[in-house]
Amino acid sequence: MELDAGLFAAVLGGNLFKVRLAGHSSGKSPGYRTIIAYKKGDRLLFLYGFAKNERDNIDLKELESLKKLSKDYLSLSFSEIERAIKTGILIELE
Repeated sequence: MELDAGLFAAVLGGNLFKVRLAGHSSGKSPGYRTIIAYKKGDRLLFLYGFAKNERDNIDLKELESLKKLSKDYLSLSFSEIERAIKTGILIELE
């Protein structure tokens, strides 16, 4: 995994990381940015994504909200995560 290898764009604090993703037939620079919550050996949650050509970054208010969301989601038990997936609150990506 890229995060385990230290391959991410930025550490945002609160278990948040900004990760760059390449767009269609382009390198990572003009592609997409994703904000993920990650706790090594436990779970990774995609929280937000945006195209680099649509906006440069998230603002401080968004960052604080994402940090709270990260803390809340990373504190859930496995059964709470499963329940959130079953009820459609969370979507599991493979």
